[in-house]
Amino acid sequence: MITVPPYLKTGDTIGIVCPAGYMSQDRVKVCVDTLQQWGFNVKVGKTVGNQFHYFSGTDAERLDDLQQMIDDSSVHAILCGRGGYGVGRIIDDIDFSTFIAKPKWIIGFSDITVLLSHLYTKYNTASLHSPMAGAFNDGGASNEYVQSLRKAITGELTSYTCKANALNRKGKAKGDLIGGNLSLIAHLVGTESDIDTDGEILFLEDVGEYVYNVDRMMLQLKRSGKLARLAGLVVGGFSEMKDTTTPFGQNVYDLIWDKVKEYNYPVCFGFPVSHDTENYALKVGVGYELEIGEEVRLSELGY
Repeated sequence: MITVPPYLKTGDTIGIVCPAGYMSQDRVKVCVDTLQQWGFNVKVGKTVGNQFHYFSGTDAERLDDLQQMIDDSSVHAILCGRGGYGVGRIIDDIDFSTFIAKPKWIIGFSDITVLLSHLYTKYNTASLHSPMAGAFNDGGASNEYVQSLRKAITGELTSYTCKANALNRKGKAKGDLIGGNLSLIAHLVGTESDIDTDGEILFLEDVGEYVYNVDRMMLQLKRSGKLARLAGLVVGGFSEMKDTTTPFGQNVYDLIWDKVKEYNYPVCFGFPVSHDTENYALKVGVGYELEIGEEVRLSELGY
């Protein structure tokens, strides 16, 4: 059975860290103010506003900041400021012994997929694929996607719907929900953070990739057996895709469909999980039911 960290209540503390790319202090202010309005205390880590080239600090600094938040018993959840790149450089050096004894929600997406997948694979613990601190800016704090984070961390069972896509394969499925950023899911194949997809509902999204590279990553998942025995597949947004001078010849959804059309499980395209505004909070490792018909519904089962 999956370990689900305790849900948050008024007065609990959320720590904010940047274990990957750089994020300025001013980009975190709205998030801090909003979390406090929601009734939580906030502890801002040393990596927020810190910069070492592309990163929010050296590997050692980012590791230390995240480790302190994991080990701090007064911190009940950890919200990552942003993704980018960098978690894979420190994941093997994190000491999870305190976390195992007292798990807490770790929240983020994009490069944070490395951390979420590691928690599921190594420690059988749920985490939250969700908008991060930057999503609160420019009026985002009040939209339904950031609000879905509030619902998720306080224990409200969620059920999301979206319109059907012409490529969808109808059907129903139940299983643990796993996945995240395609680039990272493919990158983790063969590592200690690699996810076992058999019998699970897999969700995928990405940003800024060349179309041919998405094809290559989907082939990697297929050849490594990650697509053959799914319970269901949820394809989210693929934002800001790029093509080569000589066009690849397919769009992203068509090439993904080509990789899974031989299987029998339900598949949906265009689900609101992405690097864009449309990014619902999803509990990684928790049981969900996927129903694909005239519309798509993804519902948390409560276990």
